[in-house]
Amino acid sequence: MLWIVVDKQPFRVDYPFGFNFTTMNFDPENIKISDYDYVLPDELIAAFPLKNRSSSRLLVYKEGLVSEDIFYNLPIHINSGNTILLNNSRVIEARLLFEKPTGGVIEIFCLEPLHQEMHQALASIGTVDWLCMIGGASKWKPGVVLKKIFTLNGEAAYLEAEYMGKLTDHFHIRFRWDPARNSFASVLQAAGAIPLPPYIKRKAIKEDEISYQTVFGIDPGSVAAPTAALHFTQEVLEKLSEKKVTYSFITLHVGAGTFQPVKSTTIAAHLMHEESFTLHRETLQMIRTSTTLIATGTTSLRTLETIYWLGVKMVMGISKRQWTLSQWEAYELEKLYGSISPDQSFQALAAWMDETQTDVLHGKTSLIIVPGYIFKITSALITNFHQPRSTLLLLISAFIGEDWRKVYRYALHHRFRFLSYGDSSLLWKNGQP
Repeated sequence: MLWIVVDKQPFRVDYPFGFNFTTMNFDPENIKISDYDYVLPDELIAAFPLKNRSSSRLLVYKEGLVSEDIFYNLPIHINSGNTILLNNSRVIEARLLFEKPTGGVIEIFCLEPLHQEMHQALASIGTVDWLCMIGGASKWKPGVVLKKIFTLNGEAAYLEAEYMGKLTDHFHIRFRWDPARNSFASVLQAAGAIPLPPYIKRKAIKEDEISYQTVFGIDPGSVAAPTAALHFTQEVLEKLSEKKVTYSFITLHVGAGTFQPVKSTTIAAHLMHEESFTLHRETLQMIRTSTTLIATGTTSLRTLETIYWLGVKMVMGISKRQWTLSQWEAYELEKLYGSISPDQSFQALAAWMDETQTDVLHGKTSLIIVPGYIFKITSALITNFHQPRSTLLLLISAFIGEDWRKVYRYALHHRFRFLSYGDSSLLWKNGQP
């Protein structure tokens, strides 16, 4: 989907793969995913977390130079007065295993609710519909109900899953449970498992219930952890406060699409997943007053940049209470309205909050950040090391340019630990704080 803006009026176009991007300042048809490849040895993929979160290694990229430290010393590398944005989404126990009467196992991975917001679906009692991925779907016929008995709050409980139909690449599953007075969130906690990413070749264990959550994760809804934030401890946060580095929280519920491989030859044909986010007034105020914003994780960065573009749409009268940003929309808006300052954008959002007497903005973003994207408000990024040929690696390249190769060569040569449970990096945009 693409937004075309004519005389300040938006037109949404569902474009086919092969859409002509010549109206934009760059052409994603020329961005070949093969140019963002590297060899990642299996032994460098971290299968388990470190016992102490903040003892992970920290690669620092600044002014074109690469150095190394440990994450515990992060405050040394950040100046007083800087602001760090953190994602406080919490991972839900989204993986459910059901045994068929014949003995076979069907795995259901809950992706997102159908027809409801995440908080509404998790609070549902008795029944709820979800969009799911199915392991062993060929062995499960529509209409067949799977059943699972488990213990919830010290009493026997019962969960059933009904295959309602297939929707594109995913499945519509209806869940019912008893006792029906319990919320679906509590059902998942008791009957489900933490959904470790597919490149971690092991089953989730009890320790993952803690280690695959951030220390400040309070808003359930993610099916993958905002992994850059896993390195933070209360002690690191206290050290940042002592140095007068402020931090604030957004909520972006990470979807399974974060692991979706790019199968197309160029990035233009890749369909970016949509994710829900929440922005509070106090966070918006902190963003407005900060001169240097540091995003923790690609989720926080995409949300920060999305917030700017939503404000631009408000300034131009394009959006009224429709807080969505589609995949390529920012690139077209950049061409038309890229001169609008962050302060103008944030003022428009704050004015809307005043007008509607609300302290919370709920939105959705499909923003894809690739080389050619012009960053508006993010100065630095705290992030892990990402898979080859991934949209996350394209984001890193957009942020620090071709020096992404220098960063990854260093990490590979010095045997950093990669991916979700791996080590961390602090990358300053274009090498300049």
